[in-house]
Amino acid sequence: MSERPTPPVKLSLPLQYQQDIFTDLRAEDELVVLARGLGLLQLITNFLHFHDAAGNNLVLVVGADDRENEWIGEALSEHNDRTKSPLARGLRVINTEKATVPVREGIYSRGGILSVTSRILVTDLLSKLLEPEKVTGMVILHADKVVATSLKAFIVRIYRQSNKRGFLKAFSEAPEPFTTGFAPLANMLRNLFLQKASLWPRFHVTVSEALEGDRKAEVIELEVPMSSKMREIQNAVLECVEMSVAELRKANTGLDMEEWTLDSALHRNFAPAIRRQLQTIWHRVTHRTKQIVSDLEALQSILHALLTYDAVSFVNFLDTIATANAPPPGSNSHNYSPWLFLDAAHVLFQTAKSRAYEGKIDASSSTTFSAALKPVLEPLPKWNVLAEVLQEIEHDAYLHPVNADESNGTILIMCNELKTAHQLREYIGTMHTKIGQVSHPEDEDDESMAEESSADVMMRRRLRSYLDWKKSLSNVNRNLSQAGEETTSSGTPGAQRPQGRPPPNKRRRVRGGGAVNSAAARVPNSSVQTEVEQPTEVINLLNDLQPTEVEETQKIEIDIDDLEDMEDYYELYEMNDLVVVHPYDGDMDEQLLEELRPRYIIMYEPESAFIRRVEVYRSSHSGRNVKVYFMYYGGSVEEQRYLSAVRREKDSFTKLIREKGNMAVTLTHDKSAEDPQEQFLRTVNTRIAGGGRLAATASPPQVVVDVREFRSALPSLLHGNNMVVIPVQLTVGDYVLTPDICVERKSIQDLMQSLRNGRLYNQAETMLQYYKSPLLLIEFDQNKAFTFDAFATGSVRTESGFSSTGAATSSVSSSISNPSNPKGAQHLLVILTLAFPRLKIIWSSSPYQTAEIFAELKKNASEPDPLRAVQFGLDEDLTISSGSGNVMAATGIEPRTFNQLPQDMLRTVPGVTPAALERLILETENISEVANMDVEQLDPLVGKEAARKIVAFFQKSVFDD
Repeated sequence: MSERPTPPVKLSLPLQYQQDIFTDLRAEDELVVLARGLGLLQLITNFLHFHDAAGNNLVLVVGADDRENEWIGEALSEHNDRTKSPLARGLRVINTEKATVPVREGIYSRGGILSVTSRILVTDLLSKLLEPEKVTGMVILHADKVVATSLKAFIVRIYRQSNKRGFLKAFSEAPEPFTTGFAPLANMLRNLFLQKASLWPRFHVTVSEALEGDRKAEVIELEVPMSSKMREIQNAVLECVEMSVAELRKANTGLDMEEWTLDSALHRNFAPAIRRQLQTIWHRVTHRTKQIVSDLEALQSILHALLTYDAVSFVNFLDTIATANAPPPGSNSHNYSPWLFLDAAHVLFQTAKSRAYEGKIDASSSTTFSAALKPVLEPLPKWNVLAEVLQEIEHDAYLHPVNADESNGTILIMCNELKTAHQLREYIGTMHTKIGQVSHPEDEDDESMAEESSADVMMRRRLRSYLDWKKSLSNVNRNLSQAGEETTSSGTPGAQRPQGRPPPNKRRRVRGGGAVNSAAARVPNSSVQTEVEQPTEVINLLNDLQPTEVEETQKIEIDIDDLEDMEDYYELYEMNDLVVVHPYDGDMDEQLLEELRPRYIIMYEPESAFIRRVEVYRSSHSGRNVKVYFMYYGGSVEEQRYLSAVRREKDSFTKLIREKGNMAVTLTHDKSAEDPQEQFLRTVNTRIAGGGRLAATASPPQVVVDVREFRSALPSLLHGNNMVVIPVQLTVGDYVLTPDICVERKSIQDLMQSLRNGRLYNQAETMLQYYKSPLLLIEFDQNKAFTFDAFATGSVRTESGFSSTGAATSSVSSSISNPSNPKGAQHLLVILTLAFPRLKIIWSSSPYQTAEIFAELKKNASEPDPLRAVQFGLDEDLTISSGSGNVMAATGIEPRTFNQLPQDMLRTVPGVTPAALERLILETENISEVANMDVEQLDPLVGKEAARKIVAFFQKSVFDD
């Protein structure tokens, strides 16, 4: 496909593989899948600058988040300043509702490079505020998220349906989503209306030659051994994980459990993957299975915290887990996490505690054992290695001054999380303080501690905070226990039942009729709650850890020097003496490297994408030397996750390459283009119905859709089924199919909330006021569990026969203890149908089925009027007094509103037909007036026979037999 000629533009793509990709992008439309860390945003900004410098272009960027918009905008500005392109205008972003329709229309007319959110762009394309024919091209980011029902696929379809000449480029750096399902790459290309895929893994020959040449970065790999207690804790957690996975496999034998292994459980996405796999049957799985899935998430968090949290913070984290699983005071519930009863859990909690503090058992006490607590404060092994690396860097910088190359003497330390970054900043800030400075020199033990690193200073602070927290938590638990005992002793059934024993009718049945195992009768969580410290011991330990004058002085200095946003204060520091601790931030790390130009980089935690970013940075600048220290815990979960992530990416690219080699030509036929035969049949097909002939039209059917509904997949599917989707701001309903049919769509979650707060009742009343056939569409996902349990035995009734919306809602709230329960939802739905008999409910298992239902409802029906649909529900006074004349009168809408409840009451009166009901509503004020009218007064309105029935009904005494 030829593109308009453009003047020569100087690009900043120094590496050969980047230039090759750019050349391919200029030649034809394609999907580019690039390995993480190889400079995807740099490639995109160069491509956008190429079209920005040409002028008179309208290029749309779809799928960019706020950070990417900021990156692209700054990069285009730098390109324009460097090249002095007279026609370049940079990036304009439309991502908020503040950009009104006239403002957006003006931006579109001026052209340029525009980044627009998917929701705004799809409505502007459908409403012709932005004509697709005027778009020069479209750039799709995060193409791996483009599924058939996504807004991005909807936008591409609208664009390609009207514009065959504009270019279309899609980018992604996540190959894993392209390898799931049947022919995933071909399906993705079909969704994107593309025919070619360009794959660039790290092992690509061109990429390898560009990154492994003479300018290769120097990487020093540091395998840090875990301490013996850390390894013991890791083994205990893995044992708990293995037991949980075994329980899952035993309880769900009918599922595909090939990936339910201990190796797979090491990855953070293991528990979410199992949850997604069980979604379709989530209502049928046992409570124990659901509990184990949640336990796996907790155990994975413990594995992560073991390697990142300090010893005191790790114990604090475990205490929160134990407290969350502890039974409430006076409760007989036994829904505890199964792994907490394992012996490995006991090892986990006790070993973790021994890393922070320990007690010397004193058997001389005549009553109970007492312990004299003393701090242990085991530092993380990486801290000592980090201190050694910093000392080595200082020595290397002295021998090799900065002036030898273009780099700064900045030391950049990278980690995974912001919390870890705060931890390292505090540790580095206390590195030069020796514990001997805060100890008594006459103590021999303190003299030996003076030779150790200063991690103890920071750890002492953490332990003081933890003990204060634990002391306050003990007070809260004591108060709750006293309250529970008072409640139990006040006559509650089961008050005399021994604690920790189940009620007689809830005892566990044992095979063979043997006695119950003693472990089954123990107090829940007893293995976790062993060796609980006495309050006096905690207070004594806290007194021993009180800060000294040196610690207080240093704390003030650290608080003053702790700058959260370091990038805003670079000018305050000498770059050669700067140590920056920063968490990994994806593509933003490339900008960090360019701004800091660090000579030394310490990767405190492994990250494959950042290693590649360093390789690209070093290979792109011949005069900058980089020395990288790569740290990881040997034989740990951290190492396994890193190696597994690299292996998964490599395997994904291998599968993509194999599929691309065997893939036939991908056809991008526009399914939304209607078959000429169907169009002809619509033109000539008419039928006789009710004695009248329906007029047929050759135009496709129309659906008026509320703009807020574009969060769902249904508008895209309606458009794909040859319907014209008209986006407007509706006050009544979500979809208008015909002049008489209005649909309110509810997902399951939205349905529960709307039933609880009464919003659905108001919506139904409003639809009944303006439309003859209001519909409630309840749409659930076929891939997720959904069921209604059997009806509850209790009945729900209101104080009067006809209650208002508020009365019905309050009655249900008072009779159902848990409104979110499916049983409660059934009762609320029954009340809804009783209150509004004309409201019809449609159940749909998926958006695909909903689109088919809408097509059936629209057959041989008139098309809706968008203007009329918009005016329904608006304030009549504001509408009449606004602008140019009476819009509602022009559309045939009578500016009157009526209460639905009196109409429903009159409809049940004998003699009141639909025609009579309409006359009574228009000619009378309220039900009281109708009840006090005689036959002569009602005769002109409803007829003599109907008048007699009405008068007889209201004059009948309720006490008559």
